[in-house]
Amino acid sequence: MTSAPPRWDLTNVYPGLDSPVLTQDIDWVKDATESLKKLYEEELINIDETSDKQRINQAISTMVDKMNDLMIKAMTIRAFLHSYITTDSFNQQAAKMGSQFDQVMVGVQKVSVLLEAWVGQFKDILPEVLALGSSAGEHAFPIEEMAEQSQYLMSEQEEILTSELSLSGSRAWGKLQGVVTSQKTVDFELDGEIKTLPMPALINLHAHPEEDVRKRAYEAEIEAWESLKEPLAACMNGIKGWVNVLNDHRGRKDALHQPLDQARIDRETLEAMMGAMEDSFPAFRRYFKAKAARFGKKALPWWNIFAPTGKLDKEYSFEEAKNFILKNFGNFSDELRDFAKNAFEKNWIDAEQRSGKRGGAFCMSVPGVKESRILCNFDGSLDQVMTIAHELGHGYHNFNMYQAGKTPLQRQTPMTMAETASIMCETIVFNAVMDTITDPQEELALLETALIGDSQVIVDIYSRFLFEKEVFDRRQQAELSADELNEIMEDAQAKTYGDGLDPDFRHKFMWTWKPHYYSAGLSFYNFPYAFGMLFGVGLYAIYKQRGDDFISDYKKLLSSTGEAPAAELAARFGIDIRSKKFWADSLAVVAKRIDRYCEL
Repeated sequence: MTSAPPRWDLTNVYPGLDSPVLTQDIDWVKDATESLKKLYEEELINIDETSDKQRINQAISTMVDKMNDLMIKAMTIRAFLHSYITTDSFNQQAAKMGSQFDQVMVGVQKVSVLLEAWVGQFKDILPEVLALGSSAGEHAFPIEEMAEQSQYLMSEQEEILTSELSLSGSRAWGKLQGVVTSQKTVDFELDGEIKTLPMPALINLHAHPEEDVRKRAYEAEIEAWESLKEPLAACMNGIKGWVNVLNDHRGRKDALHQPLDQARIDRETLEAMMGAMEDSFPAFRRYFKAKAARFGKKALPWWNIFAPTGKLDKEYSFEEAKNFILKNFGNFSDELRDFAKNAFEKNWIDAEQRSGKRGGAFCMSVPGVKESRILCNFDGSLDQVMTIAHELGHGYHNFNMYQAGKTPLQRQTPMTMAETASIMCETIVFNAVMDTITDPQEELALLETALIGDSQVIVDIYSRFLFEKEVFDRRQQAELSADELNEIMEDAQAKTYGDGLDPDFRHKFMWTWKPHYYSAGLSFYNFPYAFGMLFGVGLYAIYKQRGDDFISDYKKLLSSTGEAPAAELAARFGIDIRSKKFWADSLAVVAKRIDRYCEL
């Protein structure tokens, strides 16, 4: 890369951590939370299912308006503080302010619990109440969902205590995992010199063109996680134990119950999708073996899973990546291109790899300015170009909801549908590259890039699902040692990768650095990725059939992903997500890539 990738800019949100406006807004959130609590204690508590329906409608409308105002301000502050915490874990001021604001958010959560329980009592008459219109009627879906989920609440005092204890419990464990993994560095010989690499940079070497570098990076990573396995195992045990206890007390069937509700799908849908995924494993194993053969092996050691093949030696500068993405987004729609151009020009993207910055990539909404911010770890590879396109898709999704005037309560999109635009944008860029290729070796390299991603979202995601399910089940009985977690991970990889992965060189420490396992509020943060990818592939096929006529309906879908179950949203495009055939048809697209890869 000829120039350093950018860091993001949030000065239009607040000038900095010392901003008086930030302090004032934090105080405003505290006051607004207290105002909501007062509304509940002095007015709402006196309204029950026997009250006049118009009065109930007005009360719910008042609550909705206040909640939306509170959420805009609170989510903006949280995003701003998160922008510092995720990019510089050494920043003690940001860490302290984040911790202090967590306590403020506990107050918000406590009031939300009271309001959810209050709405729950109207469950049987809500259709009539919401039909009267006003803000309550405009928020019919989130209000009905709130009432439905209220049956899984403990008593008021128990829920309040849980919120308060979370700061020293589940959230503390999650923070510890983030700090430990982001601050770890490794001295590594690269290009003839010893470099001190943060863990994301070391992990990115899995895709290095030289096998010796990949192998040494794998060995260095395993050694690094070995030195940290005990505190990270404690984090895992703390969070999974916390979730299990709360699930029991809240009357949840199992650890999957809440994630399915959060994803707005049912078990029939999950089983159809997972069944189709499992059926696809033989094809993926054929790909793994074909790739292994290119390295003179029968099966892939972990360090070759992400290895490039073919002859696509181009390394992108960030400027080249930007221009490439903009050009191809423009082929889909001018609006998508213009949105991305604005994101690049306004420095919405933090792409630089550096110590103290968390690995991976994400997009976060900043509702106070109706914008998004994107974190990635850009290394010049095509894979990272695709990552930027993917995360810009999330930003475009947010853009459509903002453009449609959706409120925070209306924008609450489940993970399953949250990948809709990101997969579309990633597919647009990938297919544009494929269309320009005539050299078989370049085609091979591009197919490799695609299949690495496909295999991670289908095969590896399935292994993560199996791992997490087993951890939840065993954690009911006792704490798990780090070595037990390793065994569960390797067993999950054996069941999914099968004989395509060398049994002597799996990755037993995959559980250490994936932040998805360390969120008490988002268990099974894995299968929604597979849903999103396969749903996106299916939508792209419809786009290719309909052309520009598709875009208007697509934009309406993006703007309304927070206002209907996944099955209802999919049905707008004639998709039955409870049918195994839909998922199999999407996986057949991937199978064709595998066939072509094996031919080359």
